[in-house]
Amino acid sequence: MKRILTIAGSDSGGGAGIQADIKTISLLGGFAMSVVTALTAQNTEGVHAIHELPASFVEDQFDAVVGDIGVDAAKTGMLSSAAIVRAVSRRIDRYSIEKLVVDPVMVAKSGDRLLSEDAEETLRDELLPLAHVVTPNIPEAEVLTGIEVEDEASMEEAAISIHRMGPEYVVVKGGHLKGKPIDILYDGESTTTLVTDRLAGKNTHGTGCTYSSALATFIGKGMEVSEAVAEAKEFVTDAIQHGLDLGRGHGPTNPYVRVAREMERYEVLREVSSAARRLGEMEVGHLVPEVRSNLGYALHYARDTGDVAAIEGRITDVSGRMVACSCADFGVSSHVARIILTVMCHDPKFRAAMNIRYSPDIVSACEGAGLEVASFDRSSEPQRVKGKEGSSLGWGVTQVIERLGRVPDIIYDLGEIGKEPMVRVLGRNPGDIVRKVGVISREIDTGA
Repeated sequence: MKRILTIAGSDSGGGAGIQADIKTISLLGGFAMSVVTALTAQNTEGVHAIHELPASFVEDQFDAVVGDIGVDAAKTGMLSSAAIVRAVSRRIDRYSIEKLVVDPVMVAKSGDRLLSEDAEETLRDELLPLAHVVTPNIPEAEVLTGIEVEDEASMEEAAISIHRMGPEYVVVKGGHLKGKPIDILYDGESTTTLVTDRLAGKNTHGTGCTYSSALATFIGKGMEVSEAVAEAKEFVTDAIQHGLDLGRGHGPTNPYVRVAREMERYEVLREVSSAARRLGEMEVGHLVPEVRSNLGYALHYARDTGDVAAIEGRITDVSGRMVACSCADFGVSSHVARIILTVMCHDPKFRAAMNIRYSPDIVSACEGAGLEVASFDRSSEPQRVKGKEGSSLGWGVTQVIERLGRVPDIIYDLGEIGKEPMVRVLGRNPGDIVRKVGVISREIDTGA
């Protein structure tokens, strides 16, 4: 297990600083150690007070940890004062720590200043030359360089300027600019651009800490910097996307997402398989459409179709019973998976779906069973949507949910040329789907 040292301030709210670093390092499989530089009385709304530790005590912590346990990689966060920056720089140099990630923390999300102005020059002159990677955001890059950063070109200009201060690699994080978040990685010769979609939501407290500690952990585990930067960006994007709605201000990011996603896979597969067996025991094969059915179930933190489990080869009708053509697996669904992912954007509690045959009698049975039924009209689909492969279902499902203001039990459409009409059963889990399919079938039998 690689030894990863975080040198930063404590966030009493647990969303940033030492607390966020230790969570991230541990979740990524590193052994987390700490040197605390300052204590903060802090929550999601802001920093209420700062108690800076003596520089000599910062050195004492450093000597105790590194002198005994050693270190494979380190990161710095809030360093507070020139004296602490100088003390940390001396210890980094003394112990020859080469894999150092410097997060030049200057201002908190709330706007509270976390680095004194007299410490900025010390950071430039004494710490940055020791850095393997430095990770400023836009405001920090502007303070360090004096360059007004307003687009990708000026981000690159700032990265080059910071590189002249001594670090081997510079990552300028572009989340503060409008449009898609762009990060620039500069290695002294060339730049690499990393782009992700902008995520909605206010729960971004601790983003920089999570990113830099993930980066330090990946580098400590032996990744090349370019690969580690990409992995860290993916990790923090996940953490932001599923940020925790805690407190009255900016809630914290959620570094647990990656681990939760992996831990949940077995249980999701088990539930899909169990539901398929239960469907096979019911006489509901008459509900299978021409294109066959599939039952999908998404991970709680699903990102794409690869995080949705379904039946490989789909489900077919054999003598009036639903029979799974193969086993449950991830990434084997397309249509059903996209429906689920679209629904989860509106209500993440609804993580399961199944397509069944359309007929007026089946729709009537759904309504007769007390299920909420809604539909969309493919003829109203914009041409720009029609021309994009795989986007029709997302458009239709979104139209229904936005019109109702909630997720219904059933969404159907009448199809069009080349598109079979279809009924989609939506639920919170596979068991919920089996129950709804059962009541639909019983209602059809009653009506007959």
